[in-house]
Amino acid sequence: MPLFKTIDVNSQTTVKIWKITESFNVLKREINLKPENETRVLGMKSEIHQCGFLSVRCLLNKFGYKDSDLFYDVNGKPHLMDGKHISISHSFIFSAVIISNEPVGIDIEKQRDKIAVIKHKFLDYECSYLNENDADHIKQLTVLWCIKESLYKLYAMPGLSFKNHCLVIPFSNGEDVTAAWIDYNDLKTKFAVRYLEFEGFTCSYALKSI
Repeated sequence: MPLFKTIDVNSQTTVKIWKITESFNVLKREINLKPENETRVLGMKSEIHQCGFLSVRCLLNKFGYKDSDLFYDVNGKPHLMDGKHISISHSFIFSAVIISNEPVGIDIEKQRDKIAVIKHKFLDYECSYLNENDADHIKQLTVLWCIKESLYKLYAMPGLSFKNHCLVIPFSNGEDVTAAWIDYNDLKTKFAVRYLEFEGFTCSYALKSI
């Protein structure tokens, strides 16, 4: 089965990434779903989303968990029954899961030109150090989106805005780690964020210490 990459971030935190090459039926045979999730996945109209859902459960298996160990709160944030922190992401043919003893967030995105059209919706301070003429502009925008999405998933607070409350410190090409801040409800919190790029995709994960 195509476990694409495992990253041991620290002694308490691990990232696993899955590359989806299997069909729905092949993935389905590898896992046991809760009855409600069986109904949910069969009701999905897109096989891409079905396979993304199943590949996340395959990643859970690689961590030693089952589908029944995962649940979601009223805000849609995932949790594990044993109290460990988890974050999940899926984009096209890749899925990612991060599990830690501390709050974490992860996001994976395909690098696409259309992100430039919506950058005004999620960037503010970051525009001061971005160069639209840079050959890697789309990649940089995707990194920033992924970082802010991972922060959003970690913080899990209704009303948090990518543009107004999440700030990413400048980083240069070749760097894969930087710092980011969430400034929300009169509380400023600093996070360490790291990203990686592969096969036209970007993945970022965030936690309070790396």
